[in-house]
Amino acid sequence: MAGAIASRMSFSSLKRKQPKTFTVRIATMDAEMEFSCEVKWKGKDLFDLVCRTLGLRETWFFGLQYTIKDTVAWLKMDKKVLDHDVPTEEPKTFHFLAKFYPENAEEELVQEITQHLFFLQVKKQILDEKIYCPPEASVLLASYAVQAKYGDYDPNVHKRGFLAQEELLPKRVINLYQMTPEMWEERITAWYAEHRGRARDEAEMEYLKIAQDLEMYGVNYFAIRNKKGTELLLGVDALGLHIYDPDNRLTPKISFPWNEIRNISYSDKEFTIKPLDKKIDVFKFNSSKLRVNKLILQLCIGNHDLFMRRRKADSLEVQQMKAQAREEKARKQMERQRLAREKQMREEAERTRDELERRLMQLKEEATMANEALMRSEETADLLAEKAQITEEEAKLLAQKAAEAEQEMQRIKATAIRTEEEKRLMEQKVLEAEMLALKMAEESERRAKEADQLKQDLQEARESERRAKQKLLEITSKSSYTSMNSSTTALPADLPSFNLISESLSFDFKDTDMKRLSMEIEKEKVEYMEKSKHLQEQLNELKTEIEALKLKERETALDILHNENASRGNSKHNTIKKLTLQSTKSRVAFFEEL
Repeated sequence: MAGAIASRMSFSSLKRKQPKTFTVRIATMDAEMEFSCEVKWKGKDLFDLVCRTLGLRETWFFGLQYTIKDTVAWLKMDKKVLDHDVPTEEPKTFHFLAKFYPENAEEELVQEITQHLFFLQVKKQILDEKIYCPPEASVLLASYAVQAKYGDYDPNVHKRGFLAQEELLPKRVINLYQMTPEMWEERITAWYAEHRGRARDEAEMEYLKIAQDLEMYGVNYFAIRNKKGTELLLGVDALGLHIYDPDNRLTPKISFPWNEIRNISYSDKEFTIKPLDKKIDVFKFNSSKLRVNKLILQLCIGNHDLFMRRRKADSLEVQQMKAQAREEKARKQMERQRLAREKQMREEAERTRDELERRLMQLKEEATMANEALMRSEETADLLAEKAQITEEEAKLLAQKAAEAEQEMQRIKATAIRTEEEKRLMEQKVLEAEMLALKMAEESERRAKEADQLKQDLQEARESERRAKQKLLEITSKSSYTSMNSSTTALPADLPSFNLISESLSFDFKDTDMKRLSMEIEKEKVEYMEKSKHLQEQLNELKTEIEALKLKERETALDILHNENASRGNSKHNTIKKLTLQSTKSRVAFFEEL
């Protein structure tokens, strides 16, 4: 009896010691989170907790992924977390990833967080070369990734080498061309500069709109065999099931859209597809592992459900989300317009200030030059005055000498010369005196004229000095007026229109607002078509430009296949469309005969 009691006590104490929680680490594309989970939690409990933490409402695209013996698996919503084949050690790691992809990202992805998670995942898949991307498209996608991270291009901030540490292009693309990192950066930056004005969510959406047209986007590939044992690849995506040659993952050989498939099932490694037309026989294929069959079935069911869901009216929840997204988009657009106006006004005010400062400097330079000219005029006037004074004194001295010469001549004439020789000598002296007097008179007259000219020059110099002073006074008055204007316009934040804009803003979304938004959306569609044409031209130009630098011997099989498809004008969507033009029966027969 005592032994039984002791055994029950030890069992109950052991039961109490068992942990009731376990730690889970969730890795998203840009962060890691840890949660404490209860042992009874199912996959849905953990998944809902992650979605609430992220603020994600479009949960139907995502799942929690883990790896079992090199095989990818997804956490089942209706099964306990600990009942999955997950590692025993803690924390147990799951990756929160997109499990299903939209047909049209712009129409289906509503929340900004959904767009962001898809953008990060698709970008990683392209860089890891899980999605083939041609070189010219890689450069364009890189430019949108830079816009999403850095915002608008600013040559003063985004100087040469700012992308040196960024991983923006697949290594396959870099190795294919004889181009330096600087050359790649130059081409990425040229496109980056054209994306001015796009917010982060807009740049990420443009990235997805381009990426969704890549042949391998959203396709999950599985190795299979048909009845004849031919090795093939099964591709599962948002549009349906596609059969590929193992050496060509770009172009399917056969396609079966979801609306042609009635039922999918498997038994052990054998998969059975039942077409919608009951008159057509089922077709079967074998996969490599039972676990792979489970994954194929999950992806088929999920993609089929979403395919049918897209072709029905939106649920109330989705309608509410889209309405909120439209309102949020309109609010952000109005906010961006307001910020753009403020930025434009600030830039105009700064340009006006710079112009006024430039004009002020110009006026200061003119004032300095005028002041220097005035000083030179004053010096010239002083020199002319001094020279005029000297000339006047010389004229007086000459006049005095002329008078003395005249007196001497008169005295000589009055003297009695008794002898003829003395008379002759006297006449000669008189003649010489007369000539000297004449020369003295002419010199005196010349000096007098020169004195008059110097007085006139002095008067003109003083007049020039007066005009220079007047101009200096005008420039000084203009400078003070300009300084006052500059001080009132230098700070754009003080402009009254700024406060008026912010006070008059309101976000009351009425019918007129939504109609206007609808018109703007239609306008954006037209602009997008024009931009798409321009974009294709740019892609072709870049392709032609870098073609000469390509190392042909480094081309991969996918590069060659893509170039062949491009030369034939084949794209992802028109290839699938051509394949589905054939009857389902003929396609099933073709699959069996491969």
